[in-house]
Amino acid sequence: MSDSSRPTRRRGLRNAVAAAVALPLLTTAQASATRRTRPRPRLGVMTYNLRFASTAEPNSWAERRPVMRELLRRASPQVIGTQEGLYQQLLDIEADLAPHYAWIGTGREGGSRDESAAIFYDTRRLAPLAHDTFWLSDTPRVIGSNTWGAALPRIATWVRFRDLADGGRRFHVLNTHLDHASQYARTRAASLVAERIAAFDPSLPCLVTGDFNAPAHRNEVYDILLGAGLADTWDTAASRSPLYATFHGYAPLTPGGERIDWILAGPGVEVHRASIDTFSLHGQFPSDHLPVQASLTLG
Repeated sequence: MSDSSRPTRRRGLRNAVAAAVALPLLTTAQASATRRTRPRPRLGVMTYNLRFASTAEPNSWAERRPVMRELLRRASPQVIGTQEGLYQQLLDIEADLAPHYAWIGTGREGGSRDESAAIFYDTRRLAPLAHDTFWLSDTPRVIGSNTWGAALPRIATWVRFRDLADGGRRFHVLNTHLDHASQYARTRAASLVAERIAAFDPSLPCLVTGDFNAPAHRNEVYDILLGAGLADTWDTAASRSPLYATFHGYAPLTPGGERIDWILAGPGVEVHRASIDTFSLHGQFPSDHLPVQASLTLG
């Protein structure tokens, strides 16, 4: 279901003439030097399993939405790879973050009623150039396909962005949600994701966000993706927050627990900080997962 985005920038006579030309040349040289020395803008990236919108109590979407709004507004990442979001839920989040955010994605059954792996982005900073969604199966172009024994159809969505604040630099973001039940489906999905990443323009930085339903450092999924040339931003960050299990299921948080939600990065990406956001409001968490964030500079 490939789709191009809607956006998706002599000298002449001596003396007097030379003097007139010298100033602009000097100004141009100074501007060029300034551009070379100006710090590159950092990019804030988040991966977040939103927990699908439900009316069931406790932890209904009506209760969680204001907390989600506050968390996302405080964090203000430029890219958010989301998992489990239902169409109306994504519209709610877009409205809560408006007017500066938009999103790209489709449901895993190909419609608007089912869960997606949508990518939100800050329109002040980023412009989409192209995007695609494919199914994690032997038939990735077949909508809703599920050939590896996963409990549900699974998808990945990618977007090629242009960074409006960084000289029009282009980069890819791929976001996914691997199966919670089948390790075989997870490993096959990881291999397909690695294959798709390898087909991207190698000169462009690449970021991968997702709920992988597998612990970092202790699963073949992790090994496959790192073997594809990606690095775990949690490990490569210059600094990081305390570690918590990223799935908590609305139970007390687990310090030092398993990270099943990751932000991975291709070569040349400098990671300044990685963090796990434990924000809650009056005891209410916005999701049954904790969001993972990375502040980075694209190579």
